[in-house]
Amino acid sequence: MRLVIQRVSEASVTVDGRVVGSIGRGYLVLIGVTHEDGVEQADWLARKVAGLRLFEDEKGLTNLSLADVGGEVLVVSQFTLYADARKGRRPSFVKAARPELAEPLIERFCKTLAAQGLRVATGAFRAHMQVALVNDGPVTLILERHAT
Repeated sequence: MRLVIQRVSEASVTVDGRVVGSIGRGYLVLIGVTHEDGVEQADWLARKVAGLRLFEDEKGLTNLSLADVGGEVLVVSQFTLYADARKGRRPSFVKAARPELAEPLIERFCKTLAAQGLRVATGAFRAHMQVALVNDGPVTLILERHAT
């Protein structure tokens, strides 16, 4: 699994003119799944995201987690995180998992995040989404967890 995490002051996902998910202060998490991924990767990454300390304390150091600041998470499926553009001009997406594998793992990731006491909003799987965000910092991380 591959995640792109952006610290945001707000973020939302719109599908067909309707907001389907939105948060205030927290993380926008773009998540991609590959063929070998399973619940171990989903659970590990969810716990990692919940524990990340990306918010500044009173000294300006990134010492505070989502729970410390009452933060939320917006999770958006992003199969293009597994694009391979090394050859030619059109990316290949063969490394991205099929929806039948990816969707349940993304749902598992969200449930594990919520079990950490976090409010979790989502985009719409397999929909054309418009994602709006105000990146705070900016702070952007890439996390990966591969099957062993």
